[in-house]
Amino acid sequence: MYARIMVPVDLAHADRLEKALGTAADLARHYGAGLTLVGATGTEPGPVARSPEAFAEKLDRFAAEAGERLGIGIEASTLHLHDVSIDLDNALIHKAAEIGADLIVMASHIPGAAEYLLGSNAGHVAQHAPISVMVVRGA
Repeated sequence: MYARIMVPVDLAHADRLEKALGTAADLARHYGAGLTLVGATGTEPGPVARSPEAFAEKLDRFAAEAGERLGIGIEASTLHLHDVSIDLDNALIHKAAEIGADLIVMASHIPGAAEYLLGSNAGHVAQHAPISVMVVRGA
């Protein structure tokens, strides 16, 4: 049913991704699908890494560790964006098409005031992606 599953990850909140990663890994094993983690970074130093290259290394390491922990091969792909806060939603949809994903599994969280006013990344992707999107709410 699924051939490629994409999981957007925010390395600044890696501790909140376990439920979504586990769900995606279970689905990938069940369907024999490939699994790709996608992280986004800007051109300026950020809270996760001082450069896009350092971010890509951290994302690769995170994917390798998650794959080992979950017992499945996981690829990593980095989005280099001018402004992550503005460009992320549409960039995720384009990246899904680029890698041939037919399912996106996204972590979400309990919405706060900002999400009610501005919306959430998961909400935007679920509304606008031409493929299936599973939003996994963390604890």
